[in-house]
Amino acid sequence: MFLESYYSEQNGEFSFTREQASHFAKKVAGDFNPIHDEDNKRFCVPGDLLFSVVLSKVGLSQKMRFEFAGMINDGIAISVDQKSNDDLSMIDGSGKEYLHIIREGDTTLNQDLIEQVTKSYVQFSGMNFPHIMVPLMESKQIMINPTRPLVIYESMELDFERLDISSPTVELTGSDIDVDGKRGSVTLKFCFKENGEVVGTGRKRMVMSGLKPYCQNDIDDLVNRFNQRKDDFTALLAA
Repeated sequence: MFLESYYSEQNGEFSFTREQASHFAKKVAGDFNPIHDEDNKRFCVPGDLLFSVVLSKVGLSQKMRFEFAGMINDGIAISVDQKSNDDLSMIDGSGKEYLHIIREGDTTLNQDLIEQVTKSYVQFSGMNFPHIMVPLMESKQIMINPTRPLVIYESMELDFERLDISSPTVELTGSDIDVDGKRGSVTLKFCFKENGEVVGTGRKRMVMSGLKPYCQNDIDDLVNRFNQRKDDFTALLAA
């Protein structure tokens, strides 16, 4: 499966190097959040990588909810703790939970379908900034701190009508932002389509902190730096 180069597995435990996690964020998700840079002091493994590994191991269910409980650094070994068939967690050796999964309905282990769902969702998810986030922030006249941008994955839900599908793609159906002082949350709604038919829906929620009054010059600078980082990484791969 395409994920094999982005994590290591030994005795049922999964771990991630900084290079693996950073390359997944940039190559697969198109996510250039500095927090996923190999040399960042606040480095953490992308939530979408955890989501992808979990799906490949436990399967895709009709209804799934993923709740992110902690940030994973490089080298931390985690495993699947299955409290019941429909209640699972990703935990480390001390029992600390990083991801909680609740699921319902039928489950498939079809790796081709799981890979298609994973890639489609992760590529959509990586487009949060600047395509979706910037217009939302402008609408509320607030913005993340341009010098320490921090947006944290809180939860994600999937709801498929059926699983006898093969190549669903993801489309944004709605977005909203709620602000409470210097904190805020963003909710993205999306659907899965196959041959023009909606076969599933989903929702992603992120939290923001350290919000500031909206400044177009600061936003332009943040977007320009994002695009430059993307260009630099593309050039590095091509070298």
